[in-house]
Amino acid sequence: MPDDIREPDWAPILDDRELEELDQFLRAHAGEEALLLDGVHGLLSAVNVGPERATPEEWLPEVLHDPFDDEDEGRRILELLARLSESIGYELETDQYEPILGEIELDDGRTALSAQGWCEGFSRGVDLRARLWEARLGADSRLTELLSPIMALAVQEGVFQTDAEIEPLTESEYDECLAQLPTAIDAVAHYWSELPPTSDELARRAQPVDPATAPRKRGGHWVH
Repeated sequence: MPDDIREPDWAPILDDRELEELDQFLRAHAGEEALLLDGVHGLLSAVNVGPERATPEEWLPEVLHDPFDDEDEGRRILELLARLSESIGYELETDQYEPILGEIELDDGRTALSAQGWCEGFSRGVDLRARLWEARLGADSRLTELLSPIMALAVQEGVFQTDAEIEPLTESEYDECLAQLPTAIDAVAHYWSELPPTSDELARRAQPVDPATAPRKRGGHWVH
């Protein structure tokens, strides 16, 4: 471990029991557009690697929609969410990042990993700083290239809409994009660390949103 990385006082990565506890809570409170554990991980991944870190007050409404049953439950779930977010930063610093992905059942009874939930969450995390992401994506093709595995999966899963004619990913291409997610997330984190938003980009971010150009929600997904 590098000398400048101090391991936190709490366990830096949630164990399987804690992830299961958070997963069960999210499933019990899942509405039509609610994020499950894979989606929350995607959301917090975007928050951790993006151009400007969103506060919990900004991202928590994307995760929590119902009141807690009691104060103890509230404290516990907020603790797990905070630790999940911090663990992503720790995993990136120590080259241990792995996305939490969902599973789907195939027609032949086998199961396969699915990026749909994770990509939906990542998209919502990007939307929290949409102006900064969009300004840079329009100005620097390197960021688009770094995001290419994520974007390919998101288009395949219908999370990102595009007018371009894109051939669906084959099963092997899909698996290859899944395998590239850790490298892509790490590269995007380094990109924004080395090339943070400019003063002009930050100034445009603070301007009122023009309804004619604002992201639109269609079928539960942001349309960029």
